[in-house]
Amino acid sequence: MYQTLFQMDAAQLLILNKKQMQQKIDRIAYQILEDNLNEKEIVLAGIWDRGYKLAVRLEKVLKKISDFKLTLLRIDLEKQSSKLVATTDLNESQWKNKVIILVDDVLNSGKTLAYGLGVFLNTPHKKIRTVVLVDRSHKIFPIATDFVGLELATILKEHVDVIMDVEGEEDRVYLS
Repeated sequence: MYQTLFQMDAAQLLILNKKQMQQKIDRIAYQILEDNLNEKEIVLAGIWDRGYKLAVRLEKVLKKISDFKLTLLRIDLEKQSSKLVATTDLNESQWKNKVIILVDDVLNSGKTLAYGLGVFLNTPHKKIRTVVLVDRSHKIFPIATDFVGLELATILKEHVDVIMDVEGEEDRVYLS
C-alpha cells in the first residue's frame, strides 16, 4: 500500500491525495489511449455526479495526449430504483456505433455500473469499456472493470469517499 496513508481523524483514512489521484487519472487516460489507438472518436459516459466529474478529468488528459474526437455524455440514474431508470444529456444518435467508456468513481456492488451499461444495450456500439477510480471488490453484479485507478480491499461497513471539486483543489479519496 502507500506510505503516504495517514489518519485524518478517528473516522477517516486518506487513501489518495490530490497528486496521487491525478496520477491515477493520467494512467487511466493512457490506458484508454492504448486500448483505442485506431479509433477516431470516443464517448466518455460519466455517471452523475462523481463519475461525470471523473469523465471530465479524463477528457482533459485525453485532449492533451490523443487526437480522438471526444464526446462527453452525462448519465443520470435513479440508483435506489429496483429497475433501470436513466436519462442522458445527449441523443442516442451521438453514441451510436462508437466506442463508449463508462465512468464512475467507486465500484462497490456493481449495481450502478450495471445500470449504466443498460443505457447502451439497445444501441449498436463498437465496444464498451468501464473505468472506476476505486474498485472495492464487493461485487454482487457480474461487472468487470477495464481500467481501475486503485483496487482496495475493504470490509462492507467501510465507505470510500471520493472528493472532486470543479478546479481539483480539494481532490482526495478517504476510507471511513
